[in-house]
Amino acid sequence: MTTTSTFSFAHRPLVPFAHDYAHGDSEPWHQHDCAQLLHSLSGVVRVDTASGCWVVPPGRGVWLPAGTPHSLRITGHVAARTLFIDPLARADLPATCQIVQISPLLRELILASLTLPESYLSGSRDERVYELILDEIRTLPALPFHLPEPQSEPLRGLCDRVRQNAGEGWSIGQAASVLGMSERTLNRHFQHQTGLSFREWVRRARLLEALDRLAQGQPVLRVALELGYGSHSAFTAMFRRVMGISPSDYFKND
Repeated sequence: MTTTSTFSFAHRPLVPFAHDYAHGDSEPWHQHDCAQLLHSLSGVVRVDTASGCWVVPPGRGVWLPAGTPHSLRITGHVAARTLFIDPLARADLPATCQIVQISPLLRELILASLTLPESYLSGSRDERVYELILDEIRTLPALPFHLPEPQSEPLRGLCDRVRQNAGEGWSIGQAASVLGMSERTLNRHFQHQTGLSFREWVRRARLLEALDRLAQGQPVLRVALELGYGSHSAFTAMFRRVMGISPSDYFKND
């Protein structure tokens, strides 16, 4: 059963909220009658929705439009700073779930909003902080930390096998053999249902699994080898290409 949380926006366009989670915490399926921007200062948050899973690395955020049923799973110590936003506050707020880059400016604005009063004077600094937050949200760059879920049962079953055995090679030929179809047919169905090729889906699944394991404090080399990378350097090169920083440096300041 999905519960719905409601918020009042009678005096301000958004409600800031701070909450720290311990490793292993979770929240069952629920939804909000408003939009939500969940920003993680540390740790990793997995957000499951009907369309797939979204993994929030430290320093990033997840945008959830109003009325999106979702659940949370926490890895590591997560310091979450969340904005619940009136969906009518701006006409062009993001309309779909997405993992987003949080700029240093927006991060500081979110932290500052936690100290602001609920009511404020028109033209005041408090009003400008709220309005600037909304302006920044409209330009949030999306990041590829979404693992879309296919609709058909055979492809869902295949994806479950890949997630449970992420360290295997998982060539398109192997996957096609599992389902008893040609490689071309598998890729066509996979692209149509997820927007990704099977190869790209596997690559992304491994990255998200790696983020989860690294947040638990597992050594980089162990994570690399268990997820099918031939060496520490091969894994680090992939991680740096996507994240812009090495895995050891990324979690050093978490």
